Amino acid sequence: MEAPVPTHSPTESTQAAESKSWTAVHTYLQSPVDIAILAYFRVAFGAIMLWEMWRYASYGWISRYWIEPSFHFTYFGFDWIRPWPGIGMYVHFGVMALLALFILLGLWYRLSATLFFLGFSYIFLLEQAQYLNHFYLICLIAFIMIFLPAHRSWAVDAWRRPDGRSDWMPNWNLWLLRFQIGVPYFFGGVAKLNGDWLQAQPIESWLASRTDFPLIGQFFTEKWMVFGFAYGGLLLDLLVVPFLLWRKTRPFAFATAVLFHLTNAHLFSIGIFPWFMIAATAVFFNPGWPRQALSRLGLGQKAEERPAKIKLPNWGLALLTGYVLLQILLPLRHLVIIGNPSWTEEGHRFAWHMKLRDKDASANFTIINTAGESWQVDPLEHLTARQQRKMSSRPYMILQYAHFLAEEAAAQGHEEVEVRAEVWASLNGRSPQQLIDPTVNLAAQPRTPWPVDWILPLTTPLFPEES
Repeated sequence: MEAPVPTHSPTESTQAAESKSWTAVHTYLQSPVDIAILAYFRVAFGAIMLWEMWRYASYGWISRYWIEPSFHFTYFGFDWIRPWPGIGMYVHFGVMALLALFILLGLWYRLSATLFFLGFSYIFLLEQAQYLNHFYLICLIAFIMIFLPAHRSWAVDAWRRPDGRSDWMPNWNLWLLRFQIGVPYFFGGVAKLNGDWLQAQPIESWLASRTDFPLIGQFFTEKWMVFGFAYGGLLLDLLVVPFLLWRKTRPFAFATAVLFHLTNAHLFSIGIFPWFMIAATAVFFNPGWPRQALSRLGLGQKAEERPAKIKLPNWGLALLTGYVLLQILLPLRHLVIIGNPSWTEEGHRFAWHMKLRDKDASANFTIINTAGESWQVDPLEHLTARQQRKMSSRPYMILQYAHFLAEEAAAQGHEEVEVRAEVWASLNGRSPQQLIDPTVNLAAQPRTPWPVDWILPLTTPLFPEES
């Protein structure tokens, strides 16, 4: 008797299984969940952004960072972005505060969210010396919120237009928000998997300067405490998201995250980041918890009948997948770049490398004209103290400043000058070494997002006995 002939090849069976799995994921992402968590996040986001705009105005930072400097370190490809003239920057922040209030209230939400994203991205792109990981995170969150229906419940828009009101949202809204909040945690942990952090540097020197910290500060010079902070932070970053996703460990994980952020808020000057992350981490709880909390207070009402599904088109799923992949791959690009990103800065930004390096540097610039005449330039002639400090340890800013010096020299009649930099830097307490090849004419080097060969490799050991 002949054996039956298979109707499908192994390849076809595999493809069918993959198609079935993809369909199951697509179906899951379209299933409705309570929109209360999204309404909560909208209110929290709007309130914290309103507070942030007020902070920058009240502390005089608008003038200090964007009006007073005569030169700005722009991002590659965004040289055309410049601060508003006159009182324009104050007006800009005022409008941003108003937009944050509208987001909080859910008023003209789509327009407000779109304008807030554009306005905040503009602020972010104005000055590289002001790069902050949480500013980058806010740009991403603001972008995502344009596409989330956060105005359909507990919002002025829902009150004004009852036909657009809904107590449900598609599951992909919730998981995209959770994913974006989880990215800084996880990749912040991945970034800590480097030799310096595993040897408790630079956290050891930071803790040693804060022995006045309440209760536990007296132990900040003890090795067990230093390594506890280093490895505790590493493990929290890597594990907090999985623990938040598991219902049994969620309360413990959330409490640990809150303690972590409160400690950081008092140890370091990192602005709204700890408070924002505490509020944002709550999205990992059951999406209906804000409704349940209000119900216990005698407020709110039960959710309307749950719909069967909320459609996500195939093209929408493709765009969503592309965005997720970008957010995963971008923080990992330093793995394919030769060199220590904390030293070269290549692959450091947009990768959640937070509080990983303590870098001291000094930079001296020499201009040489075609006649062989040379003279030095003091960066403080053109830069603020903050810009000068940031620039001295960041090669991409050193290059941009060198280009500026060449342009200034050309304007004074010195054509085709060379600009060289002698930069000495110390990373995480190492002995200083040169960061930039002092023989290279930086004026002739192009600005590029790709790795360059004029940054000298880090060769100084963390501890002298390693040499």
